[in-house]
Amino acid sequence: MARRTVDARNAFCPGPLMELIAALKPLNVGDEVEVLSSDRGSADDIPAWTNKVGHQLVSCDKRDNHWSIVVKKAK
Repeated sequence: MARRTVDARNAFCPGPLMELIAALKPLNVGDEVEVLSSDRGSADDIPAWTNKVGHQLVSCDKRDNHWSIVVKKAK
């Protein structure tokens, strides 16, 4: 299993989600992507998208001035 971090702290919706989608494409099933986002909407949008398309939300945590959202590629 590999984990990649996408720093999208200065991007606004839908930027962090688009960066997550691009980061997941080349990965293998079971690999994870951590998205760092300062956009509050990402904490709602990314989990909703993850559920809709069938990937696994590992965590969604507020840290200081940003969110850390970890998604595991499931398909």
